[in-house]
Amino acid sequence: MPRINGAPPRRVHPAVTLVAVCVACGLLPASLTGTSIALPGISEDLHTSLTSLQWVVNAYNLTFASVMLAAGALADLLGRRRMFTWGLVVFVACTAGCAAVSDIVVIDVLRGVAGIGAAMVLTAASALLAHTFDGPSRMRAFGALGSSFGLGLVLGPSTSGVLIGWGGWRTVFIVHAIVAALVMLALPFLRESRDPAATGIDRWGTLTFSGSLFALTLALVEAPQLGWASPAVLGLLATFVLLLVAFTVVERRQVRPMFDLALFQRPAFTAICLMPVLLAFGFVCLLVFLPSFFIGINGMSSGRAGATMLLLTGPVLLFPVIAGAVSRTVPPRVLLGTSLLLIAAGAAWLTVIDRDTTVPALIGPLLVIGTGVGISFGLLDGAALSAVDSSRAGMAAGMFNTMRLTGEAVAIAGMGALLVTLTRRELTGTLDGFGPYAQDVGTVANRAAQGEIAAAAANVPGGQQSAFVDVVSGAYTDAFHTVLWILAAVCAVGAPAIVALLRERRTPAAPADLAAAPLTEPAGRP
Repeated sequence: MPRINGAPPRRVHPAVTLVAVCVACGLLPASLTGTSIALPGISEDLHTSLTSLQWVVNAYNLTFASVMLAAGALADLLGRRRMFTWGLVVFVACTAGCAAVSDIVVIDVLRGVAGIGAAMVLTAASALLAHTFDGPSRMRAFGALGSSFGLGLVLGPSTSGVLIGWGGWRTVFIVHAIVAALVMLALPFLRESRDPAATGIDRWGTLTFSGSLFALTLALVEAPQLGWASPAVLGLLATFVLLLVAFTVVERRQVRPMFDLALFQRPAFTAICLMPVLLAFGFVCLLVFLPSFFIGINGMSSGRAGATMLLLTGPVLLFPVIAGAVSRTVPPRVLLGTSLLLIAAGAAWLTVIDRDTTVPALIGPLLVIGTGVGISFGLLDGAALSAVDSSRAGMAAGMFNTMRLTGEAVAIAGMGALLVTLTRRELTGTLDGFGPYAQDVGTVANRAAQGEIAAAAANVPGGQQSAFVDVVSGAYTDAFHTVLWILAAVCAVGAPAIVALLRERRTPAAPADLAAAPLTEPAGRP
């Protein structure tokens, strides 16, 4: 068994650290996007409701984001290698458990706990790299880390589609658990490190932040069913605001806050933390909802849907390396602004998608979006950690990855709620001739969002099933188009804002600001 008591390992090699970190961190996004391919199979096998099915993805993202800050603080206090080990153990146990059970509530709970393990792994892994590598080698290491995220995104949908076609949705969880277990073989060869000045976990900060994010996510998930103006949803939104304000107050009073709000006074750091939020709306949402559209609307198999997603995710593997090389001559702010404009253009172009769209028609928009995302992925991770001293790398990783995962959790829950709400609006008054079941617009909209329009049509009289599928498919497609235009607008507006925040300031720089200079200056400049 690998030792986790903080004692020095028998032998240390930076290459082993890099490989272990990249494989583990590449697995984490694969667990998100791969599961999205499995959702239709889970729903069909376990006969779940939309709300419980959404929590298979939302629970993982929610806990992943919620405990990132605490995980970063604990990694600094207890040791990065120890936290990395514990995170892998939790992730392996819960992911394997998802493959073994047949109760959707148990799966949701296990996915939530797996998200906690993922947060421990990611925060500790980033800090391990920051402690192991220095100077140019650190930037190269974080470039490899960005590529590993791209690889996880590539392998997630495509391999999940293949695995589901071969052995069903459970094989996705089995394979993810096996890969994480194999990473544990490298644990004896990783160097332990910690922050000597770390004081412990910020309990009130963790509780207020986690509570606010949970309240917002729950409000977004329940709003399409209960109504956006229902007392329960309004109460959850009010709870979110109150807890977020409380979190801000708590962190401002901390001597060593786990989420140092003062860093947001630096425009460059603010921009770097906003980028993954924008990417969540323009890219991660598509990773989750496009497979269901391909399967439920276009009638693709899981394997073909996964293969089609390679058009979107493939460039994410290639372009981080290219962006790292180009950043030596082109300012990173220009590259990041361009990446957002590419995503906006691709999302607008993707509105050509409908029930009869062929794969060749999707090549252009999906490649454009993937290229934009790949450029960003090659620059963000190392830039975020360069803003603080390496002894507090756990805190910096926690802040950046919290923004990344919070954006993903909110974007996915929000897009799901918006799709169901818009589909219900489109269907209102259009199902009156299809029988009593079909008149339940809420149920039909939910089934459409799950990719189960054909299954919903089974309750319609035989002679009307084809017409029913046409009506519902058209309504969901219109809703999907509206959401794509919203995503395009978010990224188009965000591009000039990011460029402005990263624009070079002529004011004297403090030492910490000089550490962050690579965020705004081309590589190689003084």
